Amino acid sequence: MNLWHELDPGPSWPEVIHVVVEIPKGSRNKYEFHKRTGAFKLDRVLYSAVHYPGDYGFTPQTFYDDEDPLDVLVMTNLPTFTGCIVEARPIGMFRMLDRGEHDDKILAVLHYDPFFQGYTDFTQLPSHYIREVELLHCIQRLRRWTCRTTRLGKCRGCQRARPLCSQSLLGHACRTSRQIVTRHVR
Repeated sequence: MNLWHELDPGPSWPEVIHVVVEIPKGSRNKYEFHKRTGAFKLDRVLYSAVHYPGDYGFTPQTFYDDEDPLDVLVMTNLPTFTGCIVEARPIGMFRMLDRGEHDDKILAVLHYDPFFQGYTDFTQLPSHYIREVELLHCIQRLRRWTCRTTRLGKCRGCQRARPLCSQSLLGHACRTSRQIVTRHVR
């Protein structure tokens, strides 16, 4: 099964979404989903003591402006593992530009973790966690050291995150249908 193309995007889209974890919370290893094979590969190791502040992954059947599935950072108390499928509730997003292209990230919490049961918007997250995300030590420093131009925007609430989810789902559907038509026309 290809986790990007065949797994459904979530049981109650866009309120509850599936996230395929690429990088577990606390990891310095940057794993990426290899689109062609459907496997996970080690892309690089972070250069310093920075780490991912939550489980980082993507939502299946989405396609965003950066030509990748929609990125999601899931707040967890404990890390899961690469390839784990979790159900998460989007509670916000943060805007990001990477080499001039939009590379926005959804902020989410685990759906079935009772610790996060009352969270409905990113403003309810601990201020320290928000600072970690806004500073984006795990990504901003990495890209600075690899000579990539990155700009981080403001966090926004769940009312902005859900339309972003829907837009990326439509992007995947359009791209997939174009590929099918192209294959049949040849």
